[in-house]
Amino acid sequence: MHTPTYSALRAACAAILLLATSACGSAPAQDAPPAPGNAGLLAQIQAEVGAAACDSTQQCQTIAIGAKACGGPERYLAWSSKDNDGKKLKALAQAQAEASRKQQQADGMMSTCSIVTDPGATCEAGRCVLQKSAMGGNSAM
Repeated sequence: MHTPTYSALRAACAAILLLATSACGSAPAQDAPPAPGNAGLLAQIQAEVGAAACDSTQQCQTIAIGAKACGGPERYLAWSSKDNDGKKLKALAQAQAEASRKQQQADGMMSTCSIVTDPGATCEAGRCVLQKSAMGGNSAM
């Protein structure tokens, strides 16, 4: 025989389960694909960097790419000043970072708040590349 208490308990469990699943469904994704406008800006940045040809390390620069929800860039990209003064590249990177911040705010994105440090760039085999970190990684884009 079912008592009214059993029905109330069942309804309460169902309500809790419904709340738990709806809360999980609305959590922002941390690795969401870039917004279409953002992807276009990234493609323009890559095109502007080109081959990043260099004759010496003095020609190699880095530029911050993207924006984390907690602040700071997502990563760095190596580029060469040999055939590029960097003005257009810097403007594109700034526009892309702003687009990332706006998209993150609109989506309620969160990040790990880890700090991404500028690894610096060096000329290797005639091409600017990010220097390898002391941790053994290379965060080249």
